[in-house]
Amino acid sequence: MNRKERDIESLLETAVKSQGCEIWGVELAQAGRHTRLRLYIDKPDGVNVDDCASVSRQVSDVLDVSEVITGQYTLEVSSPGMDRVLFRPSHFEQYIGERVDVRLNFPFDGRKRIVGLLAGYEDDEVVVQVDDEEYVLPIENVHKARLVPSFE
Repeated sequence: MNRKERDIESLLETAVKSQGCEIWGVELAQAGRHTRLRLYIDKPDGVNVDDCASVSRQVSDVLDVSEVITGQYTLEVSSPGMDRVLFRPSHFEQYIGERVDVRLNFPFDGRKRIVGLLAGYEDDEVVVQVDDEEYVLPIENVHKARLVPSFE
């Protein structure tokens, strides 16, 4: 997450917790004059549509008063889902041993996308095992990492 996304997360944390949920992550995207704020929420027994609706109402009020986003914006509140994006070190640590799809900002060994087993996370580096090769990726080069669901 970038600085603005972290600021938004801090601003909305209390409102989300008041609804019995926690913030999994924040994505802020701009397309021309329009902004989209995607807020991923989670809780131990899972998130349902009612949770998303109640959190949406709470955070909308906070966002409107704070004016942290200027101009028009669309707010999307959702569960992280089975293919959840990994936003923070604790997320990477929690899912060691799972398959991940990692998109990079800059090529690493000629690749901008690496899909494999999340083998570890240490010292701001993500370790991904692909067949017999291990990729040690600096977290600042990771554009987006998400779980690859298994349906076996």
